[in-house]
Amino acid sequence: MTDLDAIDRKILRILQRDGRIATTELAEQVGLSATPCARRLKRLEEEGFIRGYHASLDAKKVGCGLQAFVQIKLGDHAEKTVAAFEAALLRRPEVVACYAITGSSDFLIHVMKSDLDALGEFSTRTLLRMPGVRDTQSSIVLSVLKADAAIPLS
Repeated sequence: MTDLDAIDRKILRILQRDGRIATTELAEQVGLSATPCARRLKRLEEEGFIRGYHASLDAKKVGCGLQAFVQIKLGDHAEKTVAAFEAALLRRPEVVACYAITGSSDFLIHVMKSDLDALGEFSTRTLLRMPGVRDTQSSIVLSVLKADAAIPLS
């Protein structure tokens, strides 16, 4: 956490809980007046510590009642194959996260769909036809115990 002091970290913790907090309220919570707090906030945004602000949605209410994690193995690791796979995957809105991983698989993706039929169709008609995909293994999420998007800051 280069270039972050205790006040910066406190600002970031608060913003992760409430990205819509007014600058005056934020300033009060971190023990600054509004102007220095606004300057710190602007610096944190400009330096990329804060990448953006968004609303946290209820997945079921917006039609994404089924979540799955899918492990993907590629047939080869040639630069062209990996690049083509990554480009195809990045175009898919139902893939909400993708990680290149170590171990027996090459990638782990988090997929959100309306139901099992929609996931099956995505898997067979889209995912398995992406460039370089050799094998997939899906795990269906039964319940979400914790989905805290906050990054732990000391």
